[in-house]
Order: sequence, then structure tokens, then C-alpha cells
Amino acid sequence: MGAFLDSKKNIVSVGTSEAMTQTELAPFESARIDHFHNDPSGDGKGDTAVISQEGARAAWNRITAWDGYVPTPLVRLAGLATALGVADMMFKDEGGRFGLGSFKALGGAYAVSCLLAEKVGTTPEDLMSGAYQDAVETITVTSATDGNHGRSVAWGARTYGCPCVIYIHAEVSESRAKAMEDLGAQVIRIAGNYDESVRQCSEDAETHGRFVVSDTSYEGYREVPKRVMEGYTVMVTELIEQSAGVLPTHVFVQGGVGGLAAAVHDVFRQRWGADRPRFVVVEPELAACLHASAVSGEPQSVEITEETLMAGLSCGEVSLLAWESLAEGADDFLTIPESLVAPTMRLLARSPFGDAAVTAGESAVAGLAAAIAAARSPALGEALGLDGKSRVLAIGTEGATDPVIYARFVSQA
Repeated sequence: MGAFLDSKKNIVSVGTSEAMTQTELAPFESARIDHFHNDPSGDGKGDTAVISQEGARAAWNRITAWDGYVPTPLVRLAGLATALGVADMMFKDEGGRFGLGSFKALGGAYAVSCLLAEKVGTTPEDLMSGAYQDAVETITVTSATDGNHGRSVAWGARTYGCPCVIYIHAEVSESRAKAMEDLGAQVIRIAGNYDESVRQCSEDAETHGRFVVSDTSYEGYREVPKRVMEGYTVMVTELIEQSAGVLPTHVFVQGGVGGLAAAVHDVFRQRWGADRPRFVVVEPELAACLHASAVSGEPQSVEITEETLMAGLSCGEVSLLAWESLAEGADDFLTIPESLVAPTMRLLARSPFGDAAVTAGESAVAGLAAAIAAARSPALGEALGLDGKSRVLAIGTEGATDPVIYARFVSQA
């Protein structure tokens, strides 16, 4: 039977798994996956240099008190697990997060609340009283985004009543731009790529006295990205509670600049130390800055000459803050081809294995796509330690944040 854990941690049955055909999994068997095995240098115990237990606890206490907070579901893909020959396959579905469509709702808005409180000299809770509104309205927050982070920053700005300016690059869809405008943000599109939009945002912020709320860190800019990552830990705490003490053996998580991956890793490492799951970072082969950094042993930038379909992962420069965690603690780095995006989205949407249907956007499926490909490859599966006892977790970072793009991919034959 297919089943999922709902927000109250109940197991909900969704149907009977049927025998799978080779056709369903054929795209994954022929995919070229580039694998680098890292040798974590830490002992796996205690806090990391990035997120403290106190920081994660503060984010949990604040975010779970926000209006509209509901834990997102941890979906059990039992039919898929059987087809792949693993013990369990879990998918954390972030598509419903605060109505914003992705896990990034947790990070940007939380960082906005922390920044505004610091600037006006109060607590984020007191900001909501309205007593500081005149001061808040003089503070403009700004960020560069592929869509989801900017939407969270814009939502946070609207919630607390401050102006917001968002920078997007040439390939960001009009639908994602409009979603941020609908939240009250001024959206500025530049001609270059994501990394160039980050630089333009920073330069203009200095010129106009704006405050950058970025999910990536660089030399001299750490505290705000750390708050963003602390917000992400709420999702990790949820899934740990939803798994009812049954720890996954493998975690496959998207790369991007590394903030999400580092946040997920840090929580597992703090709680279980050397007994934490095997941690696998997954990136598009067209934007694999973390993989390149792992191979070289130090942060690397990669030139993006062609945009990946996984828009939220189109990042050529690593977050230095996140790299501190991943360089020490990630076990493996994988890159996946573009050819796996649509098949994975369709597999989740059509549920051919009898599992619950899941609406997952382009960037949401990277980890799951890599896990399926690894399970279907004897060599890679062995290298990652996947077998019949493996319990695999993948993070579904977004829903259909651009419905037009989603419909096009899912409707493909």
C-alpha cells in the first residue's frame, strides 16, 4: 500500500502498488551521474560552525507561532521504494508552505523579522504591535532571487510593513515575477544570470541604503544568511518528528548555493553525530558549484553558460557560510542531467506505483531524481551504500511555483 504521514503524523493509505514496467524507470537507468565521494573531516559530534541548537530553537519558536503555520507532509512512497529495492522512500513535500509554494517561505521572512527587530531595537514579536511602524517604514529590504526566496522576503516585508526591492535575472519567468509584485515588492529584472543579479542587488543596496536579505553568504556578509538557514531548520525538525524516531539511512538534498543542504545537515549532525544519515548533495550538471568545490577542496565558482531547467538551483557561486558545514560534513556530491527533471515530476504527479500523487516543481525533484538513478545503477548504488535496508529521504523543496512550466513538464509523454 502507498501511504503518507500527514501533519498530525498519521499514516494515510492511498492505494495499492502495481507491478512497474521498465518504461517508467528507463530514463533513470541511462542517466549520466557524476559522483564525488567526500571524506568528512569532522567527528560528527556537537554543534557546527554554522547553525547552533539555540538558533534553530529560536526559529522554531517564532515561525511555528506565525498565523497559518501548519507542518508540511512527509510523504511515504512505499510503492516506489519497492520498485527500487530499498526499504523506504520518504519525500518532504514543501509545496504548501504558508501558501508561498516552497520551503523558502521559512527562511527569507524569518530573516526579515530578525533584521527589522535589530534595526529598530526591539523583538520580532513586538514589531507586530505597530508601535514601531514609523521606523519600520524607513527600512527597505532587498534581495536577488530565482523566485522562491524573493517571494519569502516580499511576504516578510509585507507582513511587517517595510518596503521591498527584488532583483531577478533574465531567465526568471513572468509568473514568478508577478507573484512577488503581488506581495508588494518592486521587481527589477537584469539582463544577466543569477550571480550577476546578486552583485547588482548588493551594489544598489549600498548606493540607496537598502538592507540585503540574501540566502547566500560572502566575505563580510554572514549573519543574515545564517538567519535564513535557521528558518529552514523548522522543516527539518518537522520531518524528524513525523518520522517517529525512524532515522533515514540516506538523505538526498538539493545544492544551489548550499544553504538548504547545510541547514538539513547541521540539524541531523547535532542530533545524531557520527550516527547521522549518509548525506548526499545533488546539483544540476549545468550549475554544479558545490560539486566543483568538493573536488577542489575549496570554494569554487562555475560559469553558467546554459540555464538549467531547475531554476532555483541555477547558482554558480557557493555560499561561504554553507560551505563551512558541507565541506566538513557532506558525504557525497552528485550532479544530474536535465533529462531527469520531467520524468521525476511526472512520476510524482501520476503516481504509477500506487503512492500518493505529489505536485513538485522543477527544483523540487533533484534529490529524488538522483536517489532513483542511484538505486537503478548497481555501481552507483553500491558506492552510496544503497540496499534493501536503506531508508531514503528526499526534500521536495517546492510545488508548482510556475503553473505553466509545471503543466508543460508533467504533460510531456
